[in-house]
Amino acid sequence: MLDAALARAKPVVRWSLGHALPRTVLRREARRGDLQGRMVVAAADGRDLTGLFEEIRAAGPLARTRFGWMTTTHAAVREVLGSDAFRVGIVGADGSPLGRLVEWSAAEHLHPVRPPSLLAVNPPEHTRYRKLVTGVFTARAVEQLRGRVQEIADDLLDRLGPGPLDLVESYCGLLPVTVISQILGVPPADLGKVLSLGSAAAPSLDLGLGWRTFRDVESALGEFDAWLGEHLDHLRRHPGDDLFSKLVAARDDGVGLTETELKSTAGLVLAAGFETTVNLLGSGIALLAAHPEQLAVLRERPRLWGNAVEEVLRHDPPVLLTGRIATRDTEVVGVPVRRGALVTTVLAGANRDPAVFADPAAFDVTRDDARDHVSFGAGRHHCLGASLARMEGEIGLRSIFERFPGLRVLPGGRRRATRILRGYESLPAVLAP
Repeated sequence: MLDAALARAKPVVRWSLGHALPRTVLRREARRGDLQGRMVVAAADGRDLTGLFEEIRAAGPLARTRFGWMTTTHAAVREVLGSDAFRVGIVGADGSPLGRLVEWSAAEHLHPVRPPSLLAVNPPEHTRYRKLVTGVFTARAVEQLRGRVQEIADDLLDRLGPGPLDLVESYCGLLPVTVISQILGVPPADLGKVLSLGSAAAPSLDLGLGWRTFRDVESALGEFDAWLGEHLDHLRRHPGDDLFSKLVAARDDGVGLTETELKSTAGLVLAAGFETTVNLLGSGIALLAAHPEQLAVLRERPRLWGNAVEEVLRHDPPVLLTGRIATRDTEVVGVPVRRGALVTTVLAGANRDPAVFADPAAFDVTRDDARDHVSFGAGRHHCLGASLARMEGEIGLRSIFERFPGLRVLPGGRRRATRILRGYESLPAVLAP
């Protein structure tokens, strides 16, 4: 009975420590004026963050917060993300009572922000792990998917009526999760299951989830974990030409990824691949529809579609911020940072740094340095799926505006009530031919 009671308690502890407690503390500190608390609460409320970006920048290259340091300075963000003086992971994961409680309550199923996910491991494990994964997910391998991504986009667009309709539900969400299914070699009979699991598991990357959402996410991740075990067995017996089959077979000095690492990679591809691209597509459609003069430029100069995707990523990135913990006493842009300190890098703020981007609030698809954004991170944890997201964004945005040049976004679109992830929960539109 005791074991059963402890098992039931673990999800409650996970939610309390990972979501309820941070949300409560951030809200309290926001009321007290703390910059980090205000940033996270404002993001969850869907408010414009431009003024906060500038307020943080005005406080210096690193701004003090109740939780450590915070920066919207492009140079500082790149330095932190690229430095071996910082690690990923949770504060307190060094044997403290909080860290031990987090470890005790950890779920047995995969999770994209817990080890052995690439988002949550550090060298030397990360070096070995990423080498195997990047050997399969090469830019050339991703580019070979271009024709299939175009087919998927065209098929989805064929099904759309004139509207009104929700583009997130009928297009922006379906394109990336269908592509992910191709990458993972999902059998046609299982496609519906993976489509639903992708949507349900995506919020696992966020902070401050409500209890019901948290339970739905945990259920989806557990179900995906169980499905993956059977799928991996099938791929070992009957490998296909999909990238996941190649990852299963990948070896470095005769050693491949473990079962847990393979599952974790698939979970990361599902959650992060879905999350990044659905937000990119929704934000891109909204921005281009709101700036018809930029659409006119793209129609006259279609070679700029790739650059337009970079500008969408710079102007309204799918991820607001990420954090790193100092592994030793160090400096960031000349500011001393003590061992164990948390530095929160605001990616969206760095993308608006006037020291790098001229007129940073303007949306300009011809911007020469749009690709200098940090929306995919930097350093050894630079997003593994960046090439795929860029390609899906280019095809997805170009195709819908070419097919429906009279597309109009209607009032009533809702931004997602998330704290780290940025994008549209719904985007109503009509599709004039």
